[in-house]
Amino acid sequence: MTLEQETPPRPAPVPRRKPDGDASHLPPSEVMELTAEQARRFLVRRHFLAPPRSLPARAESVLRVVRELGSVQFDPLEVTGARNDDLVLAARIRNYRRAWMERWLYGAPAERQLFEAYNKSLNILPVEELPVHRVDWEHWRRRDGAYYRLLTRHADIAAAILERLAREGPLPGSAFVERGGARLQWGWGHVTVPRAVLYGLFRTGQIGIARRERNVRVYDRMEHLFPAALLDTRLPDEEVRRHQLLSRFRGVGLLGLRAGAEIWSGTVPARERSRLTEAMIADGTLRRVRAQGVRDERYMLSADARFLRGGALRSREVALLAPLDPLVWDRELLRQLFDFDYVWEVYVPEKSRKHGYYVLPLLWGDRLVGRIEPRIDRKAGVLRVPAPRLEHRMRRTERLELEVALGRAIEAHRRLSGAARVERI
Repeated sequence: MTLEQETPPRPAPVPRRKPDGDASHLPPSEVMELTAEQARRFLVRRHFLAPPRSLPARAESVLRVVRELGSVQFDPLEVTGARNDDLVLAARIRNYRRAWMERWLYGAPAERQLFEAYNKSLNILPVEELPVHRVDWEHWRRRDGAYYRLLTRHADIAAAILERLAREGPLPGSAFVERGGARLQWGWGHVTVPRAVLYGLFRTGQIGIARRERNVRVYDRMEHLFPAALLDTRLPDEEVRRHQLLSRFRGVGLLGLRAGAEIWSGTVPARERSRLTEAMIADGTLRRVRAQGVRDERYMLSADARFLRGGALRSREVALLAPLDPLVWDRELLRQLFDFDYVWEVYVPEKSRKHGYYVLPLLWGDRLVGRIEPRIDRKAGVLRVPAPRLEHRMRRTERLELEVALGRAIEAHRRLSGAARVERI
Protein backbone atom coordinates (compact mmCIF):
# COMPACT_ATOMS: atom_id res chain seq x y z
CA MET A 1 0.00 0.00 0.00
CA THR A 2 1.41 3.40 -0.98
CA LEU A 3 1.34 6.48 1.17
CA GLU A 4 -1.49 7.95 -0.96
CA GLN A 5 -3.57 4.77 -0.53
CA GLU A 6 -3.38 4.65 3.23
CA THR A 7 -6.43 5.99 5.06
CA PRO A 8 -5.54 8.88 7.35
CA PRO A 9 -6.78 8.73 10.93
CA ARG A 10 -10.24 10.27 11.35
CA PRO A 11 -10.11 13.45 13.44
CA ALA A 12 -12.31 13.79 16.50
CA PRO A 13 -15.79 15.21 15.87
CA VAL A 14 -15.89 18.98 15.83
CA PRO A 15 -18.93 20.95 17.04
CA ARG A 16 -20.95 22.77 14.41
CA ARG A 17 -23.07 25.84 14.59
CA LYS A 18 -25.16 27.42 11.90
CA PRO A 19 -24.50 31.17 11.75
CA ASP A 20 -27.30 33.71 11.93
CA GLY A 21 -26.16 36.01 9.15
CA ASP A 22 -22.58 36.66 10.25
CA ALA A 23 -20.45 33.52 10.49
CA SER A 24 -17.21 35.36 11.17
CA HIS A 25 -17.76 35.46 14.97
CA LEU A 26 -17.67 31.68 15.50
CA PRO A 27 -14.80 30.24 17.59
CA PRO A 28 -12.04 28.71 15.40
CA SER A 29 -12.71 25.26 16.90
CA GLU A 30 -16.22 25.10 15.43
CA VAL A 31 -17.28 24.15 11.92
CA MET A 32 -18.90 27.09 10.18
CA GLU A 33 -22.06 26.18 8.31
CA LEU A 34 -22.88 28.49 5.43
CA THR A 35 -25.87 28.71 3.16
CA ALA A 36 -25.08 28.45 -0.53
CA GLU A 37 -25.69 32.18 -0.91
CA GLN A 38 -23.34 33.01 1.99
CA ALA A 39 -20.65 30.80 0.49
CA ARG A 40 -20.95 32.40 -2.96
CA ARG A 41 -20.85 35.90 -1.52
CA PHE A 42 -17.84 34.99 0.58
CA LEU A 43 -15.97 33.74 -2.48
CA VAL A 44 -16.63 36.72 -4.73
CA ARG A 45 -15.73 39.14 -1.93
CA ARG A 46 -12.62 37.22 -1.07
CA HIS A 47 -11.58 37.13 -4.75
CA PHE A 48 -11.94 40.93 -5.07
CA LEU A 49 -14.91 40.53 -7.42
CA ALA A 50 -17.58 42.26 -5.36
CA PRO A 51 -17.84 44.25 -7.51
CA PRO A 52 -15.37 43.54 -10.33
CA ARG A 53 -12.81 46.15 -11.38
CA SER A 54 -13.09 47.94 -8.04
CA LEU A 55 -9.47 47.91 -6.82
CA PRO A 56 -7.66 51.22 -7.38
CA ALA A 57 -6.15 51.86 -10.82
CA ARG A 58 -2.51 51.65 -9.81
CA ALA A 59 0.41 49.24 -9.94
CA GLU A 60 0.22 48.46 -6.20
CA SER A 61 -3.15 46.76 -6.75
CA VAL A 62 -1.36 44.06 -8.75
CA LEU A 63 0.72 43.19 -5.68
CA ARG A 64 -2.37 43.10 -3.50
CA VAL A 65 -4.13 40.59 -5.77
CA VAL A 66 -1.10 38.31 -6.20
CA ARG A 67 -0.25 38.32 -2.49
CA GLU A 68 -3.82 37.68 -1.36
CA LEU A 69 -4.56 34.93 -3.89
CA GLY A 70 -1.04 33.51 -3.68
CA SER A 71 -0.49 33.17 -7.42
CA VAL A 72 -1.77 34.18 -10.83
CA GLN A 73 -1.47 31.56 -13.54
CA PHE A 74 0.46 32.43 -16.71
CA ASP A 75 -0.65 31.25 -20.14
CA PRO A 76 0.63 32.79 -23.38
CA LEU A 77 -2.57 32.60 -25.48
CA GLU A 78 -4.09 35.98 -26.31
CA VAL A 79 -7.22 34.90 -28.18
CA THR A 80 -9.31 37.57 -26.46
CA GLY A 81 -6.63 40.25 -26.77
CA ALA A 82 -5.18 39.55 -23.32
CA ARG A 83 -3.33 36.70 -21.61
CA ASN A 84 -4.79 34.74 -18.72
CA ASP A 85 -2.84 36.74 -16.12
CA ASP A 86 -4.08 40.00 -17.64
CA LEU A 87 -7.67 38.76 -17.51
CA VAL A 88 -7.33 37.76 -13.84
CA LEU A 89 -5.95 41.17 -12.87
CA ALA A 90 -8.25 43.20 -15.14
CA ALA A 91 -11.32 41.55 -13.58
CA ARG A 92 -10.28 43.03 -10.23
CA ILE A 93 -8.38 46.26 -10.96
CA ARG A 94 -9.94 49.32 -12.58
CA ASN A 95 -8.29 50.21 -15.91
CA TYR A 96 -5.59 47.56 -15.41
CA ARG A 97 -2.48 47.86 -17.58
CA ARG A 98 0.00 45.07 -18.28
CA ALA A 99 2.88 47.48 -17.62
CA TRP A 100 1.88 47.56 -13.94
CA MET A 101 2.45 43.82 -13.61
CA GLU A 102 5.65 43.89 -15.67
CA ARG A 103 7.05 46.64 -13.45
CA TRP A 104 7.06 44.25 -10.50
CA LEU A 105 7.90 41.14 -12.52
CA TYR A 106 10.72 42.35 -14.78
CA GLY A 107 12.18 45.39 -13.01
CA ALA A 108 15.64 45.82 -11.52
CA PRO A 109 16.61 43.11 -8.96
CA ALA A 110 16.14 45.42 -5.97
CA GLU A 111 12.65 46.40 -7.19
CA ARG A 112 11.26 43.02 -8.27
CA GLN A 113 8.25 42.03 -6.22
CA LEU A 114 7.08 39.12 -8.39
CA PHE A 115 8.68 36.16 -10.15
CA GLU A 116 7.66 33.24 -12.38
CA ALA A 117 7.89 29.64 -11.23
CA TYR A 118 5.91 26.41 -11.32
CA ASN A 119 3.34 26.18 -8.55
CA LYS A 120 0.71 23.74 -9.85
CA SER A 121 1.50 25.32 -13.24
CA LEU A 122 3.55 28.28 -14.43
CA ASN A 123 2.51 31.09 -12.10
CA ILE A 124 3.33 34.66 -11.20
CA LEU A 125 4.19 34.64 -7.49
CA PRO A 126 5.21 37.04 -4.70
CA VAL A 127 9.00 37.32 -4.61
CA GLU A 128 9.13 36.77 -0.84
CA GLU A 129 8.04 33.18 -1.53
CA LEU A 130 11.09 32.41 -3.66
CA PRO A 131 12.82 30.52 -0.78
CA VAL A 132 9.82 28.17 -0.67
CA HIS A 133 10.41 27.19 -4.29
CA ARG A 134 14.18 26.86 -3.85
CA VAL A 135 13.56 23.65 -1.89
CA ASP A 136 11.81 22.12 -4.90
CA TRP A 137 14.44 23.42 -7.31
CA GLU A 138 17.11 21.67 -5.31
CA HIS A 139 14.97 18.53 -5.05
CA TRP A 140 14.64 18.40 -8.86
CA ARG A 141 18.43 18.47 -9.22
CA ARG A 142 18.83 15.19 -7.31
CA ARG A 143 19.95 11.98 -8.90
CA ASP A 144 16.55 10.30 -9.11
CA GLY A 145 14.92 13.03 -11.20
CA ALA A 146 14.39 13.58 -14.92
CA TYR A 147 15.99 17.03 -14.74
CA TYR A 148 19.13 15.63 -13.12
CA ARG A 149 19.43 13.04 -15.89
CA LEU A 150 18.81 15.64 -18.60
CA LEU A 151 21.33 18.12 -17.23
CA THR A 152 23.92 15.42 -16.53
CA ARG A 153 23.59 13.91 -20.01
CA HIS A 154 23.98 17.34 -21.60
CA ALA A 155 26.27 18.94 -19.01
CA ASP A 156 28.38 20.59 -21.72
CA ILE A 157 25.36 22.43 -23.15
CA ALA A 158 24.15 23.44 -19.69
CA ALA A 159 27.59 24.80 -18.79
CA ALA A 160 27.81 26.71 -22.08
CA ILE A 161 24.40 28.32 -21.49
CA LEU A 162 25.27 29.37 -17.94
CA GLU A 163 28.68 30.72 -19.01
CA ARG A 164 27.20 32.73 -21.88
CA LEU A 165 24.48 34.25 -19.66
CA ALA A 166 27.13 35.19 -17.10
CA ARG A 167 29.16 36.89 -19.82
CA GLU A 168 26.45 38.51 -21.95
CA GLY A 169 23.46 38.91 -19.65
CA PRO A 170 19.80 38.26 -20.63
CA LEU A 171 19.26 36.27 -23.84
CA PRO A 172 16.19 34.75 -25.52
CA GLY A 173 15.96 30.99 -25.79
CA SER A 174 16.47 31.26 -29.57
CA ALA A 175 20.03 32.48 -28.96
CA PHE A 176 21.02 28.94 -27.94
CA VAL A 177 19.17 26.92 -30.59
CA GLU A 178 20.99 25.88 -33.76
CA ARG A 179 19.07 25.12 -36.94
CA GLY A 180 19.05 21.42 -37.69
CA GLY A 181 20.36 20.44 -34.27
CA ALA A 182 19.54 17.22 -32.42
CA ARG A 183 16.05 16.88 -30.97
CA LEU A 184 14.62 14.77 -28.18
CA GLN A 185 11.18 13.75 -26.91
CA TRP A 186 9.94 16.31 -24.38
CA GLY A 187 6.43 16.75 -23.09
CA TRP A 188 3.95 16.46 -25.96
CA GLY A 189 6.49 16.56 -28.76
CA HIS A 190 10.11 16.90 -29.83
CA VAL A 191 12.31 19.88 -28.97
CA THR A 192 15.93 20.76 -29.61
CA VAL A 193 18.37 19.70 -26.94
CA PRO A 194 19.33 23.28 -25.97
CA ARG A 195 15.66 24.19 -25.52
CA ALA A 196 15.13 21.18 -23.25
CA VAL A 197 18.26 22.09 -21.27
CA LEU A 198 17.03 25.68 -20.89
CA TYR A 199 13.79 24.31 -19.50
CA GLY A 200 15.71 22.03 -17.12
CA LEU A 201 17.86 24.93 -15.89
CA PHE A 202 14.71 26.98 -15.31
CA ARG A 203 12.89 24.20 -13.46
CA THR A 204 15.90 23.64 -11.21
CA GLY A 205 16.23 27.34 -10.36
CA GLN A 206 19.56 28.01 -12.05
CA ILE A 207 18.14 30.52 -14.51
CA GLY A 208 15.04 32.70 -14.40
CA ILE A 209 12.91 34.76 -16.76
CA ALA A 210 14.38 38.24 -17.02
CA ARG A 211 11.53 39.48 -19.22
CA ARG A 212 9.35 38.46 -22.13
CA GLU A 213 9.49 39.85 -25.63
CA ARG A 214 5.92 39.26 -26.73
CA ASN A 215 5.67 35.68 -25.44
CA VAL A 216 9.33 34.75 -25.93
CA ARG A 217 11.19 34.07 -22.69
CA VAL A 218 14.40 36.01 -22.16
CA TYR A 219 16.56 34.16 -19.61
CA ASP A 220 19.27 35.20 -17.20
CA ARG A 221 21.13 33.66 -14.29
CA MET A 222 19.22 33.82 -11.02
CA GLU A 223 21.96 35.77 -9.24
CA HIS A 224 21.48 38.55 -11.82
CA LEU A 225 17.75 38.76 -11.15
CA PHE A 226 17.30 38.62 -7.37
CA PRO A 227 19.19 39.86 -4.29
CA ALA A 228 21.74 37.44 -2.86
CA ALA A 229 20.10 37.51 0.58
CA LEU A 230 16.85 36.23 -0.90
CA LEU A 231 18.56 33.51 -2.94
CA ASP A 232 20.56 32.36 0.08
CA THR A 233 17.53 32.00 2.38
CA ARG A 234 16.76 28.41 3.34
CA LEU A 235 13.54 27.19 4.98
CA PRO A 236 12.76 23.97 6.86
CA ASP A 237 11.13 21.31 4.71
CA GLU A 238 8.03 21.19 6.95
CA GLU A 239 7.46 24.91 6.47
CA VAL A 240 7.81 24.55 2.71
CA ARG A 241 5.30 21.69 2.45
CA ARG A 242 2.85 23.57 4.65
CA HIS A 243 3.18 26.64 2.46
CA GLN A 244 2.54 24.61 -0.69
CA LEU A 245 -0.80 23.47 0.72
CA LEU A 246 -1.61 26.94 1.98
CA SER A 247 -1.09 28.36 -1.50
CA ARG A 248 -3.89 26.11 -2.79
CA PHE A 249 -6.25 27.10 0.06
CA ARG A 250 -5.45 30.75 -0.66
CA GLY A 251 -6.08 30.32 -4.36
CA VAL A 252 -9.51 28.69 -4.19
CA GLY A 253 -10.84 30.21 -0.98
CA LEU A 254 -13.02 27.22 -0.01
CA LEU A 255 -11.02 24.10 -0.77
CA GLY A 256 -11.56 20.49 0.26
CA LEU A 257 -9.00 17.71 0.47
CA ARG A 258 -10.82 15.73 -2.21
CA ALA A 259 -10.33 18.42 -4.85
CA GLY A 260 -9.02 17.41 -8.27
CA ALA A 261 -5.49 16.11 -8.61
CA GLU A 262 -4.48 19.08 -10.78
CA ILE A 263 -5.03 21.43 -7.82
CA TRP A 264 -2.77 19.41 -5.52
CA SER A 265 -0.14 18.74 -8.19
CA GLY A 266 3.33 19.54 -6.87
CA THR A 267 2.39 19.21 -3.21
CA VAL A 268 2.62 16.30 -0.76
CA PRO A 269 0.78 12.94 -0.90
CA ALA A 270 -2.81 12.68 0.35
CA ARG A 271 -2.04 11.44 3.88
CA GLU A 272 0.51 14.20 4.43
CA ARG A 273 -2.00 16.77 3.15
CA SER A 274 -4.45 15.58 5.78
CA ARG A 275 -1.84 15.79 8.55
CA LEU A 276 -0.68 19.28 7.60
CA THR A 277 -4.25 20.52 7.18
CA GLU A 278 -5.17 19.28 10.68
CA ALA A 279 -2.08 21.02 12.05
CA MET A 280 -3.13 24.29 10.41
CA ILE A 281 -6.60 23.93 11.90
CA ALA A 282 -5.10 23.29 15.32
CA ASP A 283 -2.93 26.41 15.20
CA GLY A 284 -5.76 28.58 13.89
CA THR A 285 -4.47 29.15 10.34
CA LEU A 286 -7.42 27.30 8.77
CA ARG A 287 -10.97 26.61 9.85
CA ARG A 288 -13.53 24.03 8.78
CA VAL A 289 -16.52 25.03 6.68
CA ARG A 290 -19.68 23.27 5.58
CA ALA A 291 -21.52 24.94 2.70
CA GLN A 292 -25.07 24.09 1.70
CA GLY A 293 -25.11 21.93 -1.42
CA VAL A 294 -21.38 21.15 -1.25
CA ARG A 295 -20.80 17.51 -0.39
CA ASP A 296 -17.34 17.59 1.18
CA GLU A 297 -16.04 19.54 4.12
CA ARG A 298 -14.11 22.62 3.04
CA TYR A 299 -11.40 24.77 4.60
CA MET A 300 -10.81 28.51 4.56
CA LEU A 301 -8.11 30.78 5.94
CA SER A 302 -9.15 32.03 9.37
CA ALA A 303 -7.97 35.49 8.33
CA ASP A 304 -10.60 35.44 5.56
CA ALA A 305 -13.47 35.50 8.05
CA ARG A 306 -13.78 39.23 7.39
CA PHE A 307 -15.18 38.43 3.94
CA LEU A 308 -18.16 36.69 5.56
CA ARG A 309 -19.45 39.96 6.98
CA GLY A 310 -22.23 41.78 5.20
CA GLY A 311 -25.45 40.79 3.53
CA ALA A 312 -26.45 41.13 -0.10
CA LEU A 313 -23.92 42.50 -2.55
CA ARG A 314 -24.35 46.23 -3.06
CA SER A 315 -23.57 46.09 -6.78
CA ARG A 316 -24.08 43.49 -9.49
CA GLU A 317 -21.49 44.07 -12.16
CA VAL A 318 -20.26 41.53 -14.71
CA ALA A 319 -16.74 40.08 -14.78
CA LEU A 320 -15.31 38.19 -17.74
CA LEU A 321 -13.37 35.55 -15.85
CA ALA A 322 -10.11 34.14 -17.14
CA PRO A 323 -10.24 30.42 -18.03
CA LEU A 324 -7.58 29.77 -15.36
CA ASP A 325 -8.85 32.27 -12.79
CA PRO A 326 -8.35 30.97 -9.22
CA LEU A 327 -12.11 31.26 -8.68
CA VAL A 328 -12.68 28.52 -11.29
CA TRP A 329 -9.81 26.18 -10.34
CA ASP A 330 -12.11 23.83 -8.42
CA ARG A 331 -14.55 22.59 -11.07
CA GLU A 332 -16.49 20.45 -8.60
CA LEU A 333 -17.10 23.45 -6.34
CA LEU A 334 -18.42 25.36 -9.36
CA ARG A 335 -20.87 22.56 -10.15
CA GLN A 336 -22.14 22.16 -6.60
CA LEU A 337 -22.19 25.77 -5.41
CA PHE A 338 -22.72 27.78 -8.60
CA ASP A 339 -24.54 25.16 -10.72
CA PHE A 340 -21.97 25.80 -13.42
CA ASP A 341 -20.17 23.06 -15.34
CA TYR A 342 -16.93 24.46 -16.71
CA VAL A 343 -14.19 22.84 -18.75
CA TRP A 344 -11.53 24.88 -20.54
CA GLU A 345 -11.79 23.37 -24.00
CA VAL A 346 -8.65 24.83 -25.56
CA TYR A 347 -7.07 21.34 -25.61
CA VAL A 348 -10.28 19.54 -26.57
CA PRO A 349 -10.49 18.50 -30.27
CA GLU A 350 -12.70 20.95 -32.15
CA LYS A 351 -15.37 18.40 -33.04
CA SER A 352 -15.71 17.46 -29.35
CA ARG A 353 -16.03 20.98 -27.94
CA LYS A 354 -19.30 21.83 -26.28
CA HIS A 355 -18.88 25.58 -25.89
CA GLY A 356 -15.80 26.81 -27.76
CA TYR A 357 -12.04 27.20 -27.93
CA TYR A 358 -11.39 30.08 -25.49
CA VAL A 359 -14.60 30.66 -23.57
CA LEU A 360 -14.77 32.96 -20.54
CA PRO A 361 -17.24 32.36 -17.69
CA LEU A 362 -19.56 35.28 -16.93
CA LEU A 363 -19.80 36.24 -13.27
CA TRP A 364 -22.74 38.51 -12.43
CA GLY A 365 -22.87 39.44 -8.77
CA ASP A 366 -22.43 36.11 -7.01
CA ARG A 367 -23.75 33.95 -9.87
CA LEU A 368 -22.04 32.32 -12.83
CA VAL A 369 -24.71 32.95 -15.44
CA GLY A 370 -23.15 31.97 -18.76
CA ARG A 371 -20.19 32.09 -21.13
CA ILE A 372 -18.80 34.41 -23.77
CA GLU A 373 -16.02 34.08 -26.34
CA PRO A 374 -14.60 37.46 -27.42
CA ARG A 375 -11.87 37.37 -30.08
CA ILE A 376 -9.38 40.02 -31.06
CA ASP A 377 -8.65 40.94 -34.68
CA ARG A 378 -5.51 42.99 -34.21
CA LYS A 379 -5.09 43.75 -37.90
CA ALA A 380 -8.54 45.32 -38.06
CA GLY A 381 -8.35 46.76 -34.53
CA VAL A 382 -11.64 45.06 -33.66
CA LEU A 383 -12.82 43.04 -30.68
CA ARG A 384 -15.49 40.67 -32.00
CA VAL A 385 -17.96 39.58 -29.35
CA PRO A 386 -20.70 37.02 -30.01
CA ALA A 387 -23.89 36.99 -27.98
CA PRO A 388 -23.35 35.41 -24.56
CA ARG A 389 -24.68 31.92 -23.88
CA LEU A 390 -26.79 32.30 -20.76
CA GLU A 391 -27.57 29.24 -18.67
CA HIS A 392 -30.12 30.40 -16.12
CA ARG A 393 -33.70 31.54 -16.58
CA MET A 394 -34.17 35.22 -15.80
CA ARG A 395 -36.97 37.72 -15.65
CA ARG A 396 -37.00 40.30 -18.42
CA THR A 397 -35.88 43.02 -16.02
CA GLU A 398 -32.95 40.88 -14.92
CA ARG A 399 -31.91 40.27 -18.52
CA LEU A 400 -31.96 44.00 -19.21
CA GLU A 401 -29.88 44.68 -16.10
CA LEU A 402 -27.42 41.96 -17.09
CA GLU A 403 -27.11 43.31 -20.64
CA VAL A 404 -26.21 46.79 -19.38
CA ALA A 405 -23.63 45.39 -16.94
CA LEU A 406 -22.21 43.12 -19.65
CA GLY A 407 -21.81 46.13 -21.93
CA ARG A 408 -19.65 47.82 -19.30
CA ALA A 409 -17.53 44.68 -18.90
CA ILE A 410 -17.03 44.36 -22.67
CA GLU A 411 -16.00 48.01 -22.94
CA ALA A 412 -13.47 47.48 -20.13
CA HIS A 413 -12.15 44.46 -22.02
CA ARG A 414 -11.90 46.47 -25.26
CA ARG A 415 -9.65 48.98 -23.50
CA LEU A 416 -7.55 46.15 -22.07
CA SER A 417 -7.14 44.51 -25.49
CA GLY A 418 -6.23 47.76 -27.25
CA ALA A 419 -8.96 47.31 -29.87
CA ALA A 420 -10.35 50.48 -31.42
CA ARG A 421 -13.93 49.24 -31.42
CA VAL A 422 -16.23 46.38 -30.49
CA GLU A 423 -18.22 44.43 -33.06
CA ARG A 424 -21.12 42.48 -31.56
CA ILE A 425 -21.82 39.43 -33.72
